[in-house]
Amino acid sequence: MALDVRESIAQITRREVEAYAGGCANCRLMRIADDERQIYVVIAIPDDKAMRPTWTTVCARVVGGYIVIEEDTYIDKPLVDALMVNAGIPRDRIILAYKGETLPAETSSSIS
Repeated sequence: MALDVRESIAQITRREVEAYAGGCANCRLMRIADDERQIYVVIAIPDDKAMRPTWTTVCARVVGGYIVIEEDTYIDKPLVDALMVNAGIPRDRIILAYKGETLPAETSSSIS
C-alpha cells in the first residue's frame, strides 16, 4: 500500500528555490536555507568581484501558509511560475513582495 506523503509548503519552497542554484556564466549560484525560519535564498557569487559584488538572485520565505517572494531576478523562469507549474501552488498563496504585494492583514498582524 502506497503512503500519501505530502510535502509541506516550506519543503516545496525550498525545493523550488534550490533548483536555481548551480553554475552560470561568470558566477556561481549558491543556495542558503534556514529551515527553522523557513527562508530560502540563492546568491550569485561572481568570478570577478571587481565587476560586481555578490547579489541575491532568489529569496523566498514561508509565512502563515503563504510563500513570500522577496527577490527574484530571473526573467526567463520566475519563481512564481515554478511554484505554480511545478508544485501546483495557487497564485493567491504567493506574495510578490518585490513587486509591492503584501500579506493579508490577518496574516501579517499575527507575525512578529
